[in-house]
Amino acid sequence: MGRRAIVCGTGFGLRVHVPALRAAGFEVAALVGTDLERTTRRAARLGVPASFDSLRAALDVTEADVVTIATPPDTHAELAALAIAAGRNVICEKPLALTAAEAETLTETATAAGLVALVGTEFRWDPAVEAVRDAIASGLIGRPHTATVIRSYPILAAADAPAPGWWFDAARGGGWLRANGTHLIDQLQLWLGPIVSVSATLGQAVPRSTGAADDGYSAMLSFPSGAAGVLQECAAVWGEPAEVTRVAGTTGTLSIVDGDAYLATTDGTRRLTPEVVRPTDVGPRPWTPHEIAAYTGLARWLNHPTPGFPRPASFADGSAVLRVIEAIETSAAQRRWIEVPR
Repeated sequence: MGRRAIVCGTGFGLRVHVPALRAAGFEVAALVGTDLERTTRRAARLGVPASFDSLRAALDVTEADVVTIATPPDTHAELAALAIAAGRNVICEKPLALTAAEAETLTETATAAGLVALVGTEFRWDPAVEAVRDAIASGLIGRPHTATVIRSYPILAAADAPAPGWWFDAARGGGWLRANGTHLIDQLQLWLGPIVSVSATLGQAVPRSTGAADDGYSAMLSFPSGAAGVLQECAAVWGEPAEVTRVAGTTGTLSIVDGDAYLATTDGTRRLTPEVVRPTDVGPRPWTPHEIAAYTGLARWLNHPTPGFPRPASFADGSAVLRVIEAIETSAAQRRWIEVPR
């Protein structure tokens, strides 16, 4: 029998986890959601044979050896702990938990149990992200000294933008810093090492009726090498999305433009990623094929671990990201530089 997986979550879990796991060679044995009738209906639509409103019940019945968690952040720690206690390997969406302390407890428990426990920062399998990592590690830009990552999107520009309620609820782990900043913090630490201090602000460009979670943030970052970084995002900006990703070093600069990585040196600029034909008919969520492709790489690694890079983010990596997030939140509240705990 091939490896079997339980997917917790009927939104992103159904849209991305299920097709990615299948593409990676897993049998998706069950879907878990909070509303059993809706979960059963959605499972049937995708040909998932069993549905549950309890992970414990799914673990008892399916004998799956992998659990993936794509539920709101305030449920992550409980579900991951349940899967670990049952001896299952885990992929948990980011942020790994509500607090770094919770995440560190999960890391220790999974390590003691000898289980594979990964965080769903799947864009480590984005060819451009990996090309930048490899170029820095290979010394192609000399000593990195400046990193700039800026994003603006119209996703939350309207006050009535459609989104799950927890997105806007800070107490449940909502906010754009935790929703998308987790990816970018993970990438920067993968490229340049651990962030050691931050000076940041959190913003709410569009007031919401509940939760007071951020829809944007801005952070200055420092790295062990002395490199400086700027990380800024806002998801409430009218107009076309805009992205800037650059890492400058003493002998060159790396950039990601329209999904491709480029290296600029005294010899000119060259593409580091191969040319690919990107899909044009992508439906209402144009980023979904990109998410599924990257998540398939992550799931394939879990099915057949390989040395070297790309390598997945472990629970320890997820804990490290949460320490940076908490430092950003503290810096924004206290309006000063904050050291990131190690």
